[in-house]
Amino acid sequence: MKRVAALTLGIVAAWSVARAQTCPDTGMHVQVLGSGGPALEAGRAGPAYLLWWQGKPLALVDVGGAAALRLAEAGARSADLDVVLLSQLHATHTAGFVALVQAVNEQGRTRPLPVYGPSGNRAMPHTIDFVRELFDPNRGVYRHLGDVLNPLAKGAWRLDPHDVREKPRKLGVARKPQDELLAAYTTSSMRAVATYVPHARAPVLAWRLEVGDKSVVFTGDTSGKDERLSLLARGADLLVAHHAITQSASAEELASNMSPSTTAQLARTAGVRQIVLAHRGQATRGREDETLGIMRRNYDGPIALANDLDCFTP
Repeated sequence: MKRVAALTLGIVAAWSVARAQTCPDTGMHVQVLGSGGPALEAGRAGPAYLLWWQGKPLALVDVGGAAALRLAEAGARSADLDVVLLSQLHATHTAGFVALVQAVNEQGRTRPLPVYGPSGNRAMPHTIDFVRELFDPNRGVYRHLGDVLNPLAKGAWRLDPHDVREKPRKLGVARKPQDELLAAYTTSSMRAVATYVPHARAPVLAWRLEVGDKSVVFTGDTSGKDERLSLLARGADLLVAHHAITQSASAEELASNMSPSTTAQLARTAGVRQIVLAHRGQATRGREDETLGIMRRNYDGPIALANDLDCFTP
């Protein structure tokens, strides 16, 4: 019995070690914390992407289900993040947000945590309202965590939510494509630029993160049929594109998601150096060779299919 128990413990330990994966301690890296979609699949958390710089976790883009767990498995502390950037407020992209906040609360953070996301519409709230509806100390769903919105909270740890707002339109002045690129967040280490991209129902942001001379773009859920995304992605070292549908998807699906050929054409037009396909939908499973074949007709750079905890270097 002791031998069986020891063997079992050894297998469990080996499995745990295999699950943990960290990026190199030097340079810029993107770690896919969650590569899945809205369906629950073993081994695939909801969409979430961690930007590393010199061994430090700088930014978390989206916080899908199980993202906080994957963050720990990646060797990062939630409390060490500089910023959280949301592409949209659909549950697929935010289901892990409360768990993340709870983890930060437990880890003793001593500075505000900025959270940037889209403004709302009829279908979705504004990012500021989204955070308040969760954590307002009087009316929030998780009001027991209400101190995270207290500007006078002990230790200066609090959430600092922001809506990324489009620039005001001037009467009689034509807007230029570059006017749609919104510099949302800048520090001495990183610059984050966003733009709104086409989606059938929800306001969605694509994000470009720049550290030093490296850049990575996260497309978010979008049809891709818009000049703004191509402009945002221009010359990017890495394009993290969502791969939720196949080439033969319905018109309804194509209104909010890029087909493989659209992703490839975007990368080619923008001069992207490499593509990572994430947010992998169930419809695409088992059809990866078909996807890659379609994409290589329009794009000859490296293309990778992401799995949870995979690390990519721009």
